[in-house]
Amino acid sequence: MRRVCDDRPNILSAVAGFVLCLLAATAMAAGPEKTPRYVSLRADEVNLRTGPGERYPIAWVYHRKGLPVEVTAEYDVWRRIRDEDGTQGWVHERMITGTRTIVVAGAVRTLRGEPERTAAPVARAEAGVIAHLVECRGAWCRIDAEGIKGWLRRDEIWGVYPDEAVQ
Repeated sequence: MRRVCDDRPNILSAVAGFVLCLLAATAMAAGPEKTPRYVSLRADEVNLRTGPGERYPIAWVYHRKGLPVEVTAEYDVWRRIRDEDGTQGWVHERMITGTRTIVVAGAVRTLRGEPERTAAPVARAEAGVIAHLVECRGAWCRIDAEGIKGWLRRDEIWGVYPDEAVQ
């Protein structure tokens, strides 16, 4: 009598093992995100804590969804952030998003139709206005403030690094 061996379960196990190893390697290659980096607040109410955990007291509560903040450190699921005013503290990673926004800094600023000082004005934005960051070219960044698009100089906004490429 001849014995027949069915190798299908072994082949399936090998393929499943390979796929799991591939997924694990991909996750490890992605690694932690770069710090520092700019992100924005995901919710209308975000608790800023004195340390990385719920046992730490709330130092401040943000009430501005979309506010740009800078992630300066990470600990487990907690991110230490800094806002435009220099206030620092810890928030849960669920409270931030990678969506890039900026805040108009200093004074009323003129949005331009092109990235140059002599370009026609498109609109004026008051200090504190939050807008989506579309792109940056050299010293200029294109923003979208509730459907109004225009260019501001990097030194007129907060939420982008001086030499950062944004596309």
